[in-house]
Amino acid sequence: MHKHYNGLKTAGLFGLIWALLLAMGWFVSLYTGRSSFILIFAVIGVGTTFYGYWASDKIAIRAMHAYPVSEAQAPAMYRIVRELSTKAGQPMPALFVSPTQAPNAFATGRNPQHAAVCCTEGILGLLDERELRGVLGHELMHVYNRDILTGSVAAAVAGVIGTVGQMLSFGMIFGGGSSRNRDPIGGLAMAILAPFAAMMIQMAISRTREYDADEDGSTLTGDPLALASALRKLELGTARAPLMPTKQLVNASHMMIANPFRAQDISRLMSTHPPMAERIARLEQMGYGYRENR
Repeated sequence: MHKHYNGLKTAGLFGLIWALLLAMGWFVSLYTGRSSFILIFAVIGVGTTFYGYWASDKIAIRAMHAYPVSEAQAPAMYRIVRELSTKAGQPMPALFVSPTQAPNAFATGRNPQHAAVCCTEGILGLLDERELRGVLGHELMHVYNRDILTGSVAAAVAGVIGTVGQMLSFGMIFGGGSSRNRDPIGGLAMAILAPFAAMMIQMAISRTREYDADEDGSTLTGDPLALASALRKLELGTARAPLMPTKQLVNASHMMIANPFRAQDISRLMSTHPPMAERIARLEQMGYGYRENR
């Protein structure tokens, strides 16, 4: 069990989002008098999940215009990732660099055998090697913890709920459904609130997985304070060089170690990342515990 019970939190959040999907399905079945729609939406959700999971490495790398690098081009990245992968007993992932000065990093791939780690040019110029090691440990743990699968499933379920909500709104506008079961107020509330709630739960799952990767990555490196120092620099660096929230980047942003957008572009509830101050405080608490045990 993780120190902050992140695994339990993730399980609880998944329970909420699936319960919301079932409630949405029940309401649509009641509203239309047909249960076949539930099966259709379930198939769409499974298909979306499978595609997102299988192609996750290509989607994120394409969004950041990243290119593969050799050991001669990025010796520090190779040295650190090889050391940490060997320590974890996992295969060496492919390494990429994104040609942007916005400092960030992410790892993606459906499993450790098909993983990729990407750093931006900005983060490679901003961090020293100890801090970079902390960041890369964090990113590797996203792969080892199967966070890409977790994020893909959460995104797919939220997407299905959003689609159902849109179709429900469309049906209400054009008079769909059985008049016997029609409840305009309830239907409108479900159509608007359920997709919003699903999106908030999806973001909460993402934030919880970030805490997990912070803790597990610091255990892998044995240096929580290095990651805390890196996050301080990243908070300032991303504020100075934010990315534009295009659709592709928004879809890939949950994989990045720091929120790549301006703070005013996204609210705390809808953020894919926990507040930096909270992450740093947890890492410092963890680091002081390491020192006391030495």
